[in-house]
Amino acid sequence: MATTSATTFSIGSTVSFGSRGSPVPQTKPFAVRLTSQNSLASFSGLKAATSVNCESESSFLGKESSAALRGSFALKAKKANQRSQYGLQPLASYKVAILGAGGGIGQPLALLIKMSPLVSALNLYDIANVKGVAADLSHCNTPSQVLDFTGASELGNCLKGVNAVVIPAGVPRKPGMTRDDLFNINANIVKNLVEAVADNCPNAFIHIISNPVNSTVPIAAEVLKQKGVYDPKKLFGVTTLDVVRANTFVAQKKNLKLIDVDVPVIGGHAGITILPLLSKTKPSVSFTDEEVEQLTVRIQNAGTEVVEAKAGAGSATLSMAYAAARFVESSLRALDGDGDVYECSFVQSDLTDLPFFASRIKLGRKGIEALIPSDLVGLSEYEEKALEALKPELKASIEKGIAFVQKQPVTA
Repeated sequence: MATTSATTFSIGSTVSFGSRGSPVPQTKPFAVRLTSQNSLASFSGLKAATSVNCESESSFLGKESSAALRGSFALKAKKANQRSQYGLQPLASYKVAILGAGGGIGQPLALLIKMSPLVSALNLYDIANVKGVAADLSHCNTPSQVLDFTGASELGNCLKGVNAVVIPAGVPRKPGMTRDDLFNINANIVKNLVEAVADNCPNAFIHIISNPVNSTVPIAAEVLKQKGVYDPKKLFGVTTLDVVRANTFVAQKKNLKLIDVDVPVIGGHAGITILPLLSKTKPSVSFTDEEVEQLTVRIQNAGTEVVEAKAGAGSATLSMAYAAARFVESSLRALDGDGDVYECSFVQSDLTDLPFFASRIKLGRKGIEALIPSDLVGLSEYEEKALEALKPELKASIEKGIAFVQKQPVTA
C-alpha cells in the first residue's frame, strides 16, 4: 500500500563545478535532499522522489552545482517516466567490497557506503568480527544487500564480480609510531589482498587506504604487474583526507563558508610529502608567510594530532572513513557515467620525475581519464621549495614498496 510522507535522504558525495577564471573544476562534498510530498511506493525503505531540493546554505552544494544536479535528475526523471509513473528511480547497480571491514576505519566506512544510492551489493571481509558488522548494517533500509566473508578461504567469493574494492585493512598507528613503522605488517597484508583482487576482480577500481600509502600503492601496482593485470588507471591511493583537512582548516582560519573552499593537495600521504597548495585555494584568499607555515604543518601532522588526542585508543578512523566514502562515491559516479568528477589521489603519474604522485585527477568509466597538471604551474616560492624537499622521502617510500614485492614474488 502506498504511503504519504515527506522523506529526506542525505547522500555524502562529491560534485565538481567550474569556477570563473579556472579551467579545472573544484571538487566539493555535498548533501542531496530528496523530498517527496506525494503518495509513493517504498523501495527498500527509500521513497521515490518527484522533486529535488538543493539547499546551498544547509549543504555543501554550490549554486552552479545545484543547477547541474537538478538538470541531471530532471533528465533521469524524464527517462524513468517512460517506464514508470514515478519521477525518480533508485539506480543502485554497483558492487563494492571492503577488505578490513571489521576495523576502526572499515566499520564507519561500511556504514557510509551502505548509504550510497549507487551501491546494490556491499561485501564485507575481515579475518574476524565481520559477521556482526554485516548483521548490524543489513538492518539499514538502503538498497544495498550486505554479505559477510571471514578468513582467507572466503576472500575469493567476496571479490567475485566486484566493481570497486576498498582496502582499509591493517594495523592503525599508535602514539610515537610513524607510517613507516607500520610497513612490515601492513605491506604483507596489502600484498596478499591485492593478489586476491587480481585473481577474482582484476577490472575493479582499487582504492588503497592502508598506510603507508606512499608504499602500499606501489606494492599493489607491483603485485598487479606480476599477475599480468595491472591497469594504472584503476589503482588509487586514497589521499582525500588531506584535502578534507586542508579545506576545513583553511575555512576555519579565514572564516570562510566550507561550501566555498577547495584546496588541492599534492605529493604523497605522510608528513612532509603532503603538500597543500594554499596559493591555489578557491576562493582566492591571501595568507601571510606565518599562516602558510602554520597551516601546512598542521595539515601534514593532522593524523598525529588525532593519534595523540586518542592517547593510544586509535588513529584517525572517522575522518578517514568519511574521506574514503567521498572518494568511493566519486568513483561510483564516474562508473555511472558522470563526466565531471575530479578528486586528488596518489596514482601512477608523469607529472614529476617520480613514478607515483598525488595530484588532482579526472575520473571516468575506465578510471583515470586525465591527470591535471595546471595545479603544479605557478606555485609560490614556499611551495616550490616544499615540492623539491618532499621528493627524496617520497621516492624512498615508493622504492621501498616496489622492493618489498620484488623480494617476495606473488603467488601464481
